Parts: sequence; C-alpha cells; structure tokens
Amino acid sequence: MSVRAGIIVTGTEVLTGRIADRNGPWLSHQLLALGVDVAHLMICGDRPADLTAQLRFLTDQGVDLIVTSGGLGPTADDLTVPTVAEFCNRELLLDPELEEHIAGIIRRYRPDTPDLDTGPTRIGIRKQAQVPTGATALPPTGTAPGVVIPVVAGDRPIPTIVILPGPPGELQAMWPSAITSPAVAEVLSRADDLQQETLRAYGLHEAQLAETLRRAETEIADLDRLEITTCLRHGELDMVTRFASADANVYRRLLDVLTEHHGHQIFSTDGSTIDDQLIDALDGRSIATAESCTGGLIAARLTSRPGSSAYVLGGVVSYSNDAKSDLIDVPAETIAAHGAVSEQVAAAMAEGARRRLEADIAVSTTGIAGPDGGTETKPVGTVCFGVAINGRPTYTITRRFPGGRERVRTLTTTAALHLVVTQLERG
Repeated sequence: MSVRAGIIVTGTEVLTGRIADRNGPWLSHQLLALGVDVAHLMICGDRPADLTAQLRFLTDQGVDLIVTSGGLGPTADDLTVPTVAEFCNRELLLDPELEEHIAGIIRRYRPDTPDLDTGPTRIGIRKQAQVPTGATALPPTGTAPGVVIPVVAGDRPIPTIVILPGPPGELQAMWPSAITSPAVAEVLSRADDLQQETLRAYGLHEAQLAETLRRAETEIADLDRLEITTCLRHGELDMVTRFASADANVYRRLLDVLTEHHGHQIFSTDGSTIDDQLIDALDGRSIATAESCTGGLIAARLTSRPGSSAYVLGGVVSYSNDAKSDLIDVPAETIAAHGAVSEQVAAAMAEGARRRLEADIAVSTTGIAGPDGGTETKPVGTVCFGVAINGRPTYTITRRFPGGRERVRTLTTTAALHLVVTQLERG
C-alpha cells in the first residue's frame, strides 16, 4: 500500500464504552475508498499524555496521514488541538475571523445564549478559534472547526494530521472539506487505486475456508498480493479482500477456487447481504412473522431498512401457548400433542400469521434459547422454523444452535432470513 493512515478516536466516554465508536469505522471506510490503507485505529481518553503517546506511535510507524476525532469543544477536557499543536511544535494563535464565525453560528441557532460577547461563552468561543501556525482551519459544521496540519519535515518528520469533531454528523459533514484541503489532497494524490470485494457464506466454517485458502496459495501465483480478512458474524462468514486494481485478475482466480469448493455455501460475491437478497426474492410480495424464542428480532431486522413498510405487514410475538392459540390460531391440541417447540407448531404459527396478517409469506420460530428449559430430546439451542408461502405446502425444519441465550437468538434470526430466501428461490 503506497499511502497508510492511522485513526485516533478521542473521548473517555468512548474509551469506557458509554458511547459506541461510530467515527473510526466510518473514517476507515472513507479512507479505503480513497485508496488509503488504514494501518491502525486507536481509542484514547481525554488525557493529553495518552493522545501524545498515540500520535508518537503512529509517527514512528511511518504513516502518511493521521486523522483524529473528538475533543474540539469549548470545555476544559477538549484538548485535542492544543495537544496536537504541541506535538507538532506549532504555536496556537487566535483567528479573529474564525472567532466571529463561531459566534455567529451561536447567535443564529441559540440567540438567547448568555455571555455571548463576554464571560464564559466568549472564552469557549475563543478556545475553539485557536489555530496552530501554518495550519488550515476547516469551517465548522456545528460550532467546532476542524484543523489540518501539514506534514512537519525534519529529522523526525510528522505526518499530515487532520483534526475533526466528535459528533458523527459534524464529522461526516466536514469530511469533504478535509480531503480537499491542500495538505490532505497531496497525500491522497499518492494513494493506490484500491479495490475491496466482499464474499459472504452461510454454513461455512472458518477452518474450512482457511484450508481452501492454503490450497489456493499453491495454485495461484501472486496470491500474497491480496489482503484477505475473514470475520464470523451473526452466523455468516464474511471474507473481505483488498487489492490494487492491477491485481484484479488474481482475485478473480481466487474467487473461482472458492466457488469450486464452497459454491453451495457462498450466497454473495458482490457484497450484498441476506437482507438485500430477501427483498429481491420477495419480488413485490409481502411478509409477516410469528416469533416465540426470537421475541421479535426477525421483525426488527426486516423493518430496520427504510421503505420496509412496502413489504413487511407485521409480526406477532406469541411467547406463551395461549398467545399462540389466541393470536395466530395454533390449535391447543397440536401444542399438547407435540409440544410448543415442534415443527407442527412452527408450521401452524407460520400459517396462522400469514392468514391473520393477510401476507403472501410468513416465517415462524419456536425454540429453547436457554439457559433453562432444555430436555434430553430438545436441548437448549433447539429451534423449529416454519415458512408458509401462499399456494405452497408449508416448509419446516429443526436446527440446533450453540452458545448462550443471545447467541442462539441471533443465529436463529439469521437462519430465518436464509430459510425464507432459499424457499422463495426454489419457486
């Protein structure tokens, strides 16, 4: 990779887990799209010594670009700009125009703010309007401006540093200004033309994929030119491959090998998710859910996408036996004869939900998520599924999933989506 970057996410609230980091992954994705390899993504609290240590580490690693997020507010713990300025041996100077620009923003959106011209508010504005010598201030998208400090030459050169605000909306809105600033544009001009491809498989174990990749090393020249990472998530195995555009033919040969060995398990080679494929498979038809052990997780996943009201009619969480009978017409005698966790009940749940909600398709789950409730014949992790499609016999299957309660529920949700897609594709 010709250009490498490091990302530092600052904020004690992120470090301690009170707030999830949304900026690091977003920045990494944006940099990759620009041909920049992100070598490190780091998180540190609001402590100047720790931020300085991370800046020093990334500088020693020889990265070409450092991007920080957070610590640009008016309060005492917002110390990113002065800390980075000191690290770069640059003096902080007040930018009067920037000061008035920030004050104007506050006047416009918070006209009743006290002490705008004097007092604590003005002190906070002046703090945010401090810019290191030789740096470029990025116009605020909230009240905090960003800063770009060009590379510092010398015996121990310091890479170009971009300082961005912490709120994700402000950071993302400021990003176009950051990457078009002269210092950053110069770094990006040296970046490779990178590609990233994502392959997704279901029912494929990491050990199996690893064995196939080892075999591919003996069959494909220059395979080491591809950067391959794998991740098992929600029961699916993702393989993300990054490479220079000139090596696209190497990736195509690898894809041929993987398809040859695992074609029946690979469900996506273009990065599309099972959620994307479910929408395509529905082809204008409607879907409903009937859930027991998943407690509405399937419905939540189906409705997480904008526009889902066009195809999701609704869902029923029928946790108790009475709810199964009263809400979606599961015969009490079926439950008594086969148990609530049975394919017979799963079928009746799917059929009842489809009929009650007047949907074209319905999927159901009933199982034992644990940690209690398992038996010798139906241990914890046992889940029965039903897929009812208008005009076709209802499909049922029983699966057993490993792990604790939340993992069982997560794996069950993913499995339900795959079952629906598989049944629809069979026609």
